[in-house]
Amino acid sequence: MNISYNWLKEYLDFDLQPEEVSAALTSIGLETGGVEEVQTIKGGLEGLVIGEVLTCVEHPNSDHLHITTVNVGGEEPLQIVCGAPNVAAGQKVVVAVNGTKLYDGDEVFTIKRSKIRGVESNGMICAEDEIGIGTDHAGIIVLPADAVVGTPAKEYYNVKSDYVLEVDITPNRVDGTSHFGVARDLAAYLKQNGKPTELKRPSVDAFKIDDETPAIEVIVENTEACPRYSGVTIKGVTVKESPEWLKNRLNIIGLRPINNVVDVTNYVLHEMGQPLHSFDAGKVTGDKVIVKTMPEGTKFVTLDGVERTLTDRDLMICNTEEAMCIGGVFGGLDSGVTEQTTDVFLESACFHPTWIRKTARRFGLNTDASFRFERGLDANNTIYVLKRAALLIQEVAGGKITGSIQDVYPNPVQPYTVELTYNKINSLIGKDIPVETVKSILASLEMEIVSETTEGLTIHVPVYRIDVQRDVDVIEDILRIYGYNNIEFSDSVKSNLSYKTATDRSYDLQNLISEQLCGSGFNEIMNNSLTRSAYYDELTTYPVSHCVMLMNPLSADLNGMRQTLLFGGLESIEHNVKRKNGNIRFFEFGNCYDYNVEKKREDATLAEFSEDYRLGLWVCGDRVENSWAHADEKATVYELKAYVENILIRLGVNLKKVVFGNLSNDIYSTGVSITTTSGRELGTFGIVNRKICKAMDIDFEVYYAELSWTLLMKETKKNKVTFSEISKFPAVKRDLALLLDKSVQFAEIEKIAEESERKLLKEVSLFDVYEGKNLPAGKKSYAVSFYLQDETKTLNDKQIDAIMQKIRKNLESKLGASLR
Repeated sequence: MNISYNWLKEYLDFDLQPEEVSAALTSIGLETGGVEEVQTIKGGLEGLVIGEVLTCVEHPNSDHLHITTVNVGGEEPLQIVCGAPNVAAGQKVVVAVNGTKLYDGDEVFTIKRSKIRGVESNGMICAEDEIGIGTDHAGIIVLPADAVVGTPAKEYYNVKSDYVLEVDITPNRVDGTSHFGVARDLAAYLKQNGKPTELKRPSVDAFKIDDETPAIEVIVENTEACPRYSGVTIKGVTVKESPEWLKNRLNIIGLRPINNVVDVTNYVLHEMGQPLHSFDAGKVTGDKVIVKTMPEGTKFVTLDGVERTLTDRDLMICNTEEAMCIGGVFGGLDSGVTEQTTDVFLESACFHPTWIRKTARRFGLNTDASFRFERGLDANNTIYVLKRAALLIQEVAGGKITGSIQDVYPNPVQPYTVELTYNKINSLIGKDIPVETVKSILASLEMEIVSETTEGLTIHVPVYRIDVQRDVDVIEDILRIYGYNNIEFSDSVKSNLSYKTATDRSYDLQNLISEQLCGSGFNEIMNNSLTRSAYYDELTTYPVSHCVMLMNPLSADLNGMRQTLLFGGLESIEHNVKRKNGNIRFFEFGNCYDYNVEKKREDATLAEFSEDYRLGLWVCGDRVENSWAHADEKATVYELKAYVENILIRLGVNLKKVVFGNLSNDIYSTGVSITTTSGRELGTFGIVNRKICKAMDIDFEVYYAELSWTLLMKETKKNKVTFSEISKFPAVKRDLALLLDKSVQFAEIEKIAEESERKLLKEVSLFDVYEGKNLPAGKKSYAVSFYLQDETKTLNDKQIDAIMQKIRKNLESKLGASLR
C-alpha cells in the first residue's frame, strides 16, 4: 500500500525524514518495503523550460515541418525543428532542451541533438501529452504572454515533490490500510520514544442538513451480510474535473483521477480506510436503496462491462426494480456518477468479511474496497466517514445535503473487553515492563483502561482493532510499540529435553529414501495438492464423488484436492516430454485426500474427510540411451518393481511378509498390489492405463507406483536393525521344472513353498519361463530354484528330499502343478 509522506504529515507533526519514518513503521510491524521520491507529474518536468519563439519559417525539405529559433534564457537561441501546425513566432512555449527525459507510460526517451531532413534540431517544443500535464496532442502548448522566459517548467506548473512509502500490510492489520491509520500507529511510536505529538483527526463539525426534505430511504433485508449501512443524499452537485490538490494527492499514490465526486470517495478511502460508493441518485428508482441478495442466476453487468451471473450468496445494493452494485466489491455499469449527474447518494457501510471475500473470489475481483471489507472494518466509523466525504463533495462539487442521514445499525458493536495481567505481559515478552510504560502504550493505542488492580488491568479495545480481542493480542501490541530491539538477551541459557517423535522418524526416513532414489537417477518433484476434479470423472478407483471440493476455486484446474499423486506426476511428464526430455525418473512425497459421505457422523464434524501421506514413483522412456558400453534399453515395469522392493527393504519391511498380487482397476492396464500377510495394503504399482496417458497427451507407456507412507511408517514402527553371522553350514539348491496353467503366477508358487517349509527354506527364485510348442494348450513352464539351509548343521539328503517332496505335493494339490 502506498503512503504519501506529505499526506501523513497532515495528521501528525513530526520531524522524521522519510527513511526514518520507514524504519519506525517497520519496527512497529508495518513493514515498509521502500521509499521513493515522486512528483505530481512523472519526471517532475526536469529539463523543461519556458521559451519564446523568435522566428518560424517553413522547412525547405518538408511540407509540414517548421524551423524555429527559440529563446530559453540561455546565451544563444536554440534552433528547433517543430512539426506542430500551430507553432508561430512570438509564442511562449514549453521547451525540452537536449538531455531532457520525457515519459510515455513506462517508456522513457531522451531529447538529443539531431538532424531532421538535413536541418539540425536542438530540443523539442512540447505538447500537453508529451510532458504529462494533459491529453491534447493537436498542437504545442501556447502559454500566456506574461510567462517568463527561462523559468523552469516545474516552477511554472507548481509541480510538487513527495515521498511514497510502500507499506506491506499483513492480513490482520486492516486498521493500517489508510493514511490516518498509519499516522495513528506512528503517533504511538513517537510518544514511546520521547517525541510526544497529537494526532489530528479531520473535523466534521461543519456538517449540517441543508434541506430537510426526505430523500432516499435505506432498507437492509440481510443484516448478517450488512451489519451497518449509512447513506446521505447530496443534491445539486456539479460533476467535473477535480481541483489540483485532489488530483495531486491521488496521482502521488498511483490512482488515476476520474471526476470530483468519485475522486473524493477514493481520497477518503485512502485517508480513513473506509470504502465509500457514490450512486447517481437519479437512477435510484423508487428513491429506495435496498440491501439484499438476488435470486440465483440473476444477470448483472458490472462497471467493467462484464455480465456476471449472481448467486443467492452475493450481496447486492438495489433500487426498487433492479440491482445497482455488488455490495463491497464492484459497482454497476449504469448506476455510477457521470458528468450528467446532478444528485448523488453517498454510501458508507460495513459488510461481513466472509460474504465479501467469497463474492470477490467467485467473480475473480480484487478491489480496494473488497481488500478492506474482507479483513473486517469498524462498523462504528461509517457515520464519521460519511460526513467527512459529504463535506469534501460540497467543497469540490457544490450541492446541498438533503434529508437526514440514513443509518441502519440494528446490533451496535461494542469495544472488546480484555483482561490483562502484568505477570503474563512480562512472561510472554521476556522482560519486566514498568506498569506506567504499559499504561502509556495502551493509551497511545487508544485502548481504554476501565479498571485496575495490583495484578493487572481490564481494558476496552477499540472496534477498529479487529485483530485484538485476546490478552495475547494486546501483549503483542505492547511489545511492538515498546520495541522488539529493546528486549535484551538473557545471560542465562534455558534448555529443555526433547525426544524423537514419529514425525521426526518419518522425516528422517523420507530423507533416507530420497537420497536412495536420487542415487538411482530419480528427480524429486513437488506438485500442487489442488487439482482438476475432471481427472476423476470416469474413474471408479478414485470416484469424483470422493474428491474434496473447494467452495470457491480460483479456476476449474484447481477446484479439488487430489486423491492420488498420479495426475500431478503425469502433468510433469507431459511438461518434460514437450521439452524433449523423455527419459524420466520422478518421485514425490505428498498428501492425498478423500471424502466419503458414508462415514459422516453428527458427533464428528470431519469424520467423512481423510488424508494419507504417500510416495509416488514414475518411470518412462529409456533405461539406457546412447551408451558405448551398453545397448539402448527401454525402461520396464520390472525396473520399477526393483525400485519399490529396494524402498521396502531399506525401510526394514520383511519381503517374506509381503504379498504381491494381481490388481485390476482403471488406473493400471496391468497392476500389482502390495499387501502384508495380514491384509494391509501398502501400495500398488504397474503400467498406467493407456486411456489416462492419452488424455494427458502422453503416447508411450508410463510405469507408476504409489506407496502409502503412513502405513509403511506403522508397519515398520517396531522394526529393529539386527545382524547375524554368515552361516558356517552350506545352503543347498534344488531346481524344479513345473508345468502349470497360464493363469498361475510365481507369487502363488512362492507363497505355497514358504507355507510348506517355514524354517529351512531361505529363498525361492524364478530363473526361466517357457510358453510355446511341445506344451499342452493353456500351459506354461516355470523353472524354479529352492534354497535350503540350516544355521546349526549341514543338511543331509534325507531331510532335503523330505522337504522337496512336501513342496511338490502342495504345489500339485493346490495349483495342479506337475513336473516336466
